[in-house]
Amino acid sequence: MSQRSETLEQFAIDVILERRHGVRATMLRGLLYALSFVYERIVQFRLFLYRHRILRERTLGCLVVSIGNLTVGGTGKTPIVEKFARALRSGGRRVAILSRGYKSVPPPVAKKRFSLFRKSVTTPPRVVSDGQTLLLDSLTAGDEPYMLANNLKDVVVLVDKDRVKSGLYAIKEFKADTLLLDDGLQYLHLKHRLDIVLIDRQAPFGNEYLLPRGTLREPRRNLRRASYIFITKSTGEPNDELIKRIRRYNRTAEIIECAHKPLHLQDVFTGEQLPLERLRDTYVGSLCGIAAPESFEDGLRKLGARLEVTKRYTDHHRYTEAELQRFINRCIRRDLAMIVTTEKDAVRFPRISKPAVPIYFLRVEIEILTGHESWEQCVARICQPQPMLSPRRFFS
Repeated sequence: MSQRSETLEQFAIDVILERRHGVRATMLRGLLYALSFVYERIVQFRLFLYRHRILRERTLGCLVVSIGNLTVGGTGKTPIVEKFARALRSGGRRVAILSRGYKSVPPPVAKKRFSLFRKSVTTPPRVVSDGQTLLLDSLTAGDEPYMLANNLKDVVVLVDKDRVKSGLYAIKEFKADTLLLDDGLQYLHLKHRLDIVLIDRQAPFGNEYLLPRGTLREPRRNLRRASYIFITKSTGEPNDELIKRIRRYNRTAEIIECAHKPLHLQDVFTGEQLPLERLRDTYVGSLCGIAAPESFEDGLRKLGARLEVTKRYTDHHRYTEAELQRFINRCIRRDLAMIVTTEKDAVRFPRISKPAVPIYFLRVEIEILTGHESWEQCVARICQPQPMLSPRRFFS
């Protein structure tokens, strides 16, 4: 993404989250608020068309599980997709993760001469991992699919905006019997057996407004489509008020509370691992380009780190060598012991020779705090499903 487009994106985020004030920002928020009503009508009309089968869902003869959210980014979805994939693989399922590859850059396609009689050729999805080998870099795959493919063995990861196409490809080429839709709640063209919906404890419904005025993709009442609801970034403190609010929109879904549990620090370039205790009373620099940077920085402080220098970029920012070196130089001047980033950011770093200040990412995993039985029931429900129809042919 160019510097100009990132600046515009950051300006829009600041306006939406009311970090900017003044006449221009207020007028823009008013316009966005009006547009959010139009957006809501479009979203609900689309749901109406699918609900009344005017638009038809596709069924692939294979179990399809969607993991998504009502808001734009920041719920910690990727570690939960990874946890599901591991559990289902351990339960004997042949798993394929289907992602749209947000902000990925597809490889160039050779131009074909136009022919009136030539049949159109269907481009297969990008195979990030065939379950054995990591086949694409983070630029071509997208940072989240790359992370999943790098961390998971015996799990296929495919990228394509058309997830009906990638699902059929996974079934035919890799014999997948379980498809995980990464960020799939709004993808209605493919029928879901289960909808797993994530809600961030810190900002359950974003800033409470719909796009483009806010960060909600759908009205809160659409939470009723959820089969299971995960409250992410929980701290162990009671979530009674949030659960009461969730129950206004969905009275039947199982609710599971979970936390992003830090495991260790890992060197971005060498893979060396350090225990979390190394952060205690250590002066560090924090570098990230994610939807909720405050959550990451607060987590470092809770681990005892002393954050002397912080730098934030827009979500999915792809770092240049010059940007990274500038931040390293700042940390050298402050005599910092290390730089800490997120795993999602680490896959977007350029490869550089041994930096003067070591750079580590914080490796995390999902820990279930409450709802252990519901979690086990959910996994068992997927691993022991009712028989389904055989898949249709798609690729010849």
